[in-house]
Amino acid sequence: MFNNLIFILMLMLGTFISICSNSWFGAWMGLEINLLSFIPLLNNVKNSLSTESSLKYFLIQALASSILLFIIILMSMLENFSFLNMNFMLNLILNLSILMKMGAAPLHFWFPEMMEGLSWKMSFILMTWQKIAPMLLISYCLNFSLILLIMVISIMVGSIGGLNQTSLRKLMAYSSINHIGWMLASLMISNSYWFIYFIIYSMIVFLIVYLFNSYKIFYLMQSFNLLNMNSLNKFILFCNFLSLGGLPPFLGFLPKWMIIQHFSYNFFMLTLMVILTLITLFYYIRITYSAFMINYTNQKLIFYLNSKNLPMWYLLLSFLSISGLSLIMFLFTLF
Repeated sequence: MFNNLIFILMLMLGTFISICSNSWFGAWMGLEINLLSFIPLLNNVKNSLSTESSLKYFLIQALASSILLFIIILMSMLENFSFLNMNFMLNLILNLSILMKMGAAPLHFWFPEMMEGLSWKMSFILMTWQKIAPMLLISYCLNFSLILLIMVISIMVGSIGGLNQTSLRKLMAYSSINHIGWMLASLMISNSYWFIYFIIYSMIVFLIVYLFNSYKIFYLMQSFNLLNMNSLNKFILFCNFLSLGGLPPFLGFLPKWMIIQHFSYNFFMLTLMVILTLITLFYYIRITYSAFMINYTNQKLIFYLNSKNLPMWYLLLSFLSISGLSLIMFLFTLF
């Protein structure tokens, strides 16, 4: 337990070094500290799946870090030259190496497979905290044409990739890829928009992962049956799913609404983003409908557990996630 606490503190330290550094070498160093402290946390559970996931993560992150360091060295050597095309290419490769670190499509190939071997706690860290440093670093060197392309591809891959998934960890991984596209869109507006989106996204993911971890749910069939004994837990879980998908009047719609209002000048891009996100919302609604409407009678599929009372702080956060948008609109009408 003490060792885990040390590694978590190093993980946070690496992220803070990256985002507070005033040079690319310092940012690279922070990313390496973050990587080296996350690997032991992944390997904490002694099984072949977690070992395989930690090895995949190390290889991909090491490759991205090598490319990043190589580009940083080249940029420092060529800073006194005016090779515009060369500088453009270096900036392009720099952006791609950071996008690979965060798992944005089409550089996402490692993300869903790695998530399949992780515990829910490590999955939560990977989907939230591990996105902070790459997101803020890419905001320093935004290549708008590349980011627009990556943004659309990420939303498309995250939407289509989750359609045929029965593993909840892979489903959450593709959902995270979809949200990466929206986060990149918020970064193109301002860091404040990104911060609001990230905080709301992290809160909703935490609420979902907390219940999954409490009931040890890893597959869709378990989520349909395991919570039959407690209707409140089932209602909260699947309402948070709809909030994660951005269905109004849940809180998850608020950051997407802000981005939609800003991108109203680009009607084609906005329409494409909304249509692709509706695919994500479709499979969330399909899961929710099945869980609420279908009663399974096959005893082999039912897992009997005692009903669990959720803590008060969880109920308050869930209330904010479910009715937050309505509360915010009500406060706007008052003031």
